This record gives sequence, structure tokens and C-alpha cells, in this order.
Amino acid sequence: MFHVERDLGGTTAAPAELEPPASAVTVFGDRLDIAQRYCAALATAGVQHGLIGPREVPRLWDRHILNCAVLGELIAEGAAVVDIGSGAGLPGIPLAIARPDLRITLVEPLLRRTIFLSEFIESVGLDVTVVRGRAEQSGVMKEAGGADVVTSRAVAPLGKLAQWSLPLLRDHGHMLALKGASAAEELERDGDALARAGAGNAIVLACGVGLVSTPTMVISAERLPRAERTSRRRAERVVAGGAEAARTGAMERGRVKRAGRKAK
Repeated sequence: MFHVERDLGGTTAAPAELEPPASAVTVFGDRLDIAQRYCAALATAGVQHGLIGPREVPRLWDRHILNCAVLGELIAEGAAVVDIGSGAGLPGIPLAIARPDLRITLVEPLLRRTIFLSEFIESVGLDVTVVRGRAEQSGVMKEAGGADVVTSRAVAPLGKLAQWSLPLLRDHGHMLALKGASAAEELERDGDALARAGAGNAIVLACGVGLVSTPTMVISAERLPRAERTSRRRAERVVAGGAEAARTGAMERGRVKRAGRKAK
């Protein structure tokens, strides 16, 4: 067991490098003390048990906690949110602290991580559910399916991520994948895989502008209803078929023209 409170020495006092920046007050408001306890838990028990690297400790607030909490700008009030591959609780726990109106479920397959998450959640009284398992497992889909939003951070390439995220969403729900500076490049590369998985209206969004040193870059994609997916695929086949017919016709016209020149 982790015994998060014991690992923190029973106090929320933190070294100077863990003092929250001014923007943390804006993001967390009167729940800043919970965010401070989370930061301290990551810096102690989280590091001791390999959930976060020791070199990340000086960057916990800006690069990790606030970077994740500002994702709340993209989520409607009262939404059901599933965070897959939650790891040390990023982005799910910062979201739960900043947005107590959200109904958040953390999905994580590794036991030691779920123990850390459960112990911290209990110690601070957060209303968050922890489910141990992989997003694609039927048991997880039964417990966490039908969400309004599925979040993820540093879990997998976009194509694979869509296969795990979209089945947990209701129709027209959104997957929000934190991807950093490479978000636009990854969407360009994996956009077709995203569409094949059943997503549409994919876009790169920035949040936390003016609150974090580097805005959080997010790929947002909507789960399309089956009928809409089918109609889009049909339309794409028609367009592709027309383009192929045009290419074939052009080639045939060129062949005939060349044959005519040879005959002369």
C-alpha cells in the first residue's frame, strides 16, 4: 500500500519548488489546498513508487497539474468524463479538483497506480471513481461507457487512441487527447485512422492561454453516430470513384491520342 498521507509526513507543507504559481489560484480557486496536496503526493509517493520521474518535480505545477486542469475549458458543465490510461491521475485528478461539477472516472490497468489514485482520492475526499483495467476491455466499457468526454495524456498514437476512446463515448461525445506541440502534425498523419475508427470533426484546440507558460494543445474529435459514419463513407467512395474514373478517362484519352499520332 502507498499510504499517501503517511508518505507526506502528515502535512501539506511543501518545498519552495512546489509552491503554486499565481495562476493556480485562478484555476483551482478555493480548492487550491487540494491541488497542493496532490502536487505534494506526486513529489513524494509518486516519485518513490515510479509514477513520475524525479526530474519532473520542479515542473509539476506548470507542465503537469495546470497543463491538465485547463482542459476543463473544453468540457461542459456536469459532463461525465472518463480518463483512460490515467497513470498518476493526469489529467483526471486536476480536472476533478478544478471542476467538482464533473463526474470523473479514472481507468488504469496497473495495480500500483490504482492504489495510489484510490488512496489519494480517499484522503482528500474527491468524488472520483477508479476502475482498474484497459479501456478496450468489456468490463471497463460496462462500468465507464456512455461518457460525454474521454480524456487521455501520453497514452498512445492517435489512431490507436481513437480505437480505445470512441467506444466509451455516447454518440456526439468527444475524445480530448492532450498531445503537445506535435498535435497538428499527428492529426495530419493519423486523420484517416481517426475517421475509420468512427470519429469526425477533428480539430486541434489550445487551452490555458495566459495561464500556463505553454498552452495545452488538444486534439478534439467527435464520435459520429453509425448512420452518419456510413453516409460519410459512401460519400467518400463516390468521390474516390469519380476521381478514379477521371484518371482512367484521362489515361484512355492519352492512349488514343498517342495511337493516332503513330498512325499518321
